[in-house]
Amino acid sequence: MKILLANPRGFCAGVYMAIDVVDQLLDICGADKVFVYHEIVHNRHVVDRFRNRGVTFVESIAEVPRDSIVVFSAHGVSPAVRSEARAKNLTAIDATCPLVMKVHAEAIRFAKRGWQILLVGHRNHQEVVGTLGEAPEAIQVVEKPEDIPNLKIIDAEKLIYLTQTTLSLDDANIIIKALKKAFPKMHEPPSSDICYATTNRQTAVRAIAPEAEFVLVVGSKNSSNSVRLTEISENDGTPSRLIDDKSEIDPDWFVGVNTVLVTSGASVPEDLVHGVLEWLIDRFGGEVEQRDVYDERVEFGLPGTLRELMRNRGVDPDSRRIRIDREADTTAWLERKHIPNRTVQVSIRETEGGHQPHD
Repeated sequence: MKILLANPRGFCAGVYMAIDVVDQLLDICGADKVFVYHEIVHNRHVVDRFRNRGVTFVESIAEVPRDSIVVFSAHGVSPAVRSEARAKNLTAIDATCPLVMKVHAEAIRFAKRGWQILLVGHRNHQEVVGTLGEAPEAIQVVEKPEDIPNLKIIDAEKLIYLTQTTLSLDDANIIIKALKKAFPKMHEPPSSDICYATTNRQTAVRAIAPEAEFVLVVGSKNSSNSVRLTEISENDGTPSRLIDDKSEIDPDWFVGVNTVLVTSGASVPEDLVHGVLEWLIDRFGGEVEQRDVYDERVEFGLPGTLRELMRNRGVDPDSRRIRIDREADTTAWLERKHIPNRTVQVSIRETEGGHQPHD
C-alpha cells in the first residue's frame, strides 16, 4: 500500500504552545494542583492524558479553589473570566492562541472607536464566547447568511467583520460574501483572522486527496477543523473517515484500496498518527510518502505569565523554548521504525490566509 502523509498536519503552533504550557506547569509545580479552564484543546486523548497526570478541567472559575493555579485554554477567555480569577487570587497562566489574542485586540480597538462588529463564527464556541465578552455591546454574532436580516446596524460606514480563527476559509467566505452584499461599505479586518494552520491543513488535503482512494483523518468528533478535513475530502470525491485513533479503524474500508492519505486535525498528538501508520504498514505493507505542501517549522518562547511563575520557582524559562519541525521529526521516527519512506515537495498556488507560521 502507498501511504501519503500530509504535511502540515496535527498540532498548530498555538495548540502546541497550550499543551506545552500545561506540561511545563506539571514539571515545576510539584504537589500544587493545576486547573484548566475548559478543555485545553478539543482532543479527547490530550485531555484524558492530562487528567491521568492530575490536571483538573473546570467549566467555571467557581470550581477552582482560592490561591490555586489555573490555565486559560487555547480558545481564550472573556475579561469577566479574568476578573473572576483575580477575585479569587488565582495564578492565571494564559495559554490563549496568539491568533485568538489578535482577534480580541481587534474587537477592543474597534469597539473603542464606536464601531459595530460582526463576529462570524459559532455562537457557542468557546473562542467566540471569549471574543464576544471583550465588547458585548458592540458585537453581534453571525453564524450563517440567514442571520443577516436580523442584524441591527446603526451606521453601515462604521461596521467591520471579524471571524472565529478556526473556521474554514470556504465557510467563512460564504458568510462574508453575503455580509458584503448586504453592507457594501463594511470594513475588513486589517489582516485575515482565519488561522493559517487551519487553512494550510485544508489546502494540503485538497492538493493530495485526488491522488488517494481513501482518506483517514485523525481527530476528535468535537474538533471542527478535523471534521472539516473529512468534508473537504468527501466533497472532492474521495471517501474519508474521522477516527480518534487506530482502534477505530475498520479493515473493510481498505478492500481494493492501494493508496491512502493520512492527515490529522490541529489538536491531534503526533503519536496517534504514528499508531495509524503502524497499523496500516503492519497489515498492508508498503511505504510512507511524506507530501510537504507547506513548511511550518517554528520556534518560540513561553507565555509571559508562565515565564514569571518559572522565575519565581527558580526555573530558567529561556532554556525551555518550543520548537516544531514536523517533517524532520517524522522522518527520524520512520527511520527508527525501519519503515520505507520518502519526502515529496508539493508546489501549489498560494492560498489566502495560509502558509504563515508564527514566529
